[in-house]
Amino acid sequence: MLKWLVAAVFVLVNCAVPARAKDELVIGISQFPNNFNPAIGTMLAKSYILGMARRPITIHDANWEPICLLCTELPSLEKGTAKFELTEDGKPGIAVTYTLLPTLRWGDNTPITTKDVVFTWKVGKNKKAGVGNYELFRRITKINVKDDRTFTLHLDKRTCDFETINGFNLLPAHIEEKNFTDPAEYRNRTAYDTDTTNPGLWFGPYRISKVVQGSYVVLEPNPTWAGKKPAFKRITVKAIEKTAALTANLLSGSIDYIAGELGLLLDQALEFEKQHGKRFNFVYKPGLVYEHADVNLSNPILADRRVRQALLHGLDRESITKQLFDGKQPVAHGSVSPLDSVYNPDVPKYDFDPKRAKALLKEAGWSTKRKGILHNAEGERLQIEFMTTAGNKSRELVQQVMQSMWRQIGIDVRIRNEPPRVYFGQTVRKRKFKGLAKFAWLSAPRNVPLTTLHSSRIPGEDNGWSGQNYTGYNNARMDKLIDDMQVVCEPEKNRALWNEMQILYSTDLPALPLYFRANAFIFPKWLKGVTPTGHQYTSTHWVEDWYAEK
Repeated sequence: MLKWLVAAVFVLVNCAVPARAKDELVIGISQFPNNFNPAIGTMLAKSYILGMARRPITIHDANWEPICLLCTELPSLEKGTAKFELTEDGKPGIAVTYTLLPTLRWGDNTPITTKDVVFTWKVGKNKKAGVGNYELFRRITKINVKDDRTFTLHLDKRTCDFETINGFNLLPAHIEEKNFTDPAEYRNRTAYDTDTTNPGLWFGPYRISKVVQGSYVVLEPNPTWAGKKPAFKRITVKAIEKTAALTANLLSGSIDYIAGELGLLLDQALEFEKQHGKRFNFVYKPGLVYEHADVNLSNPILADRRVRQALLHGLDRESITKQLFDGKQPVAHGSVSPLDSVYNPDVPKYDFDPKRAKALLKEAGWSTKRKGILHNAEGERLQIEFMTTAGNKSRELVQQVMQSMWRQIGIDVRIRNEPPRVYFGQTVRKRKFKGLAKFAWLSAPRNVPLTTLHSSRIPGEDNGWSGQNYTGYNNARMDKLIDDMQVVCEPEKNRALWNEMQILYSTDLPALPLYFRANAFIFPKWLKGVTPTGHQYTSTHWVEDWYAEK
């Protein structure tokens, strides 16, 4: 029986905080972005902030449906704005046409036009630029420009989600073109990091007006925004990496709201609600948030699948989620959430079975125990480094419980954690972790795991570290399944591909599935209009609907 004591300590700040007007909002999040360029990197803290200052052309809404944010309507085969065609080498392709909204302007009053579309494609398809969603841009073989607003993308695949280009994050050609003369240096020269408060970089309801690195970002209304007028005259997003400090700041009034997408994990929020539930409104949103531990498959110990399977059999994940999360976060047996329509319940499962774990380790050559730790025939110690985000008390607690459980089956797990900016900005992105890296993936509905599982998306110097296959997973069958899942759209055949992909993932275990998270939103009583989405596109993409109740 798993037993441990969970203590929650909330420190109140003694100094009085002056009351703010309700036309200002201060949000607390647990990480600070490692950069501000919307095309480079995929850190959630950045996505959260940029959701207020810019918008994708297409997106999935809170109902998990694809919609236009910058275009007049999604391409349609019936309407002729999507047309099948052949590529130059005779393969099935498709042409999709979009028309930008006529009111779009950068914050310096420069119109957003198809010139920005073409420039963004130029950046995105250059491997040296290190754009996160390189695959989308590579698939675009050419762009036909009709006028300043209408353009047609010619793609080399007829994908099932052809109507959406969620990852096509527009860049301002009039500012960034000069910074892209040397693509390999673009990451260091982009105005998004050298001149972040330049109004011409932003076109959302707000624009970034001040940045204090590692501390906070201030956003103010964008006068060129033609949509619904935002209610707050200023929004400040504070990065408070220690979760205990997040709650202390909320109680003291230094922040108004802890963002559900990037704030407290469920156990901390439940404990906080027990103590302070009358002061705030609480919303727990289950969604497509997959907590797991990526495995560095270049590590000879972890390259053996039997060791990875033993690691899962050695974890009592049911007890972890029951005792820490009140059973509200289901154990994950793969990377696809039960809430997703393509979920396969019939994947291999690894119940808590220490005997089976030890047998697998013995099969893998770890058969001699010395002082409680297994060694192989060469005398090598079964030792694994385990990393996660420093300061996140819930994550660190789970990490320590996992370490203790693995010790019981003879594995010496060494914990080495880092601040989120370093961890995500360098260590995970460049595959510098030596063993296990614990974090969460957020995905869109029916999100084909191309960037995280396809062998062509292993980050390296040759692709500007742009892939997200941080484990180094390389399986030809998985590559074929992922390729086919994108283009085989007949429902039964597509479902069969999804099913096989999930079985292969749970068999090979390039990552160790832990649980699917529910995000905890802690609102002040007066804040209204925030709609949690439950997927990777944060509530800030509709910040103009937020307001303070009078």
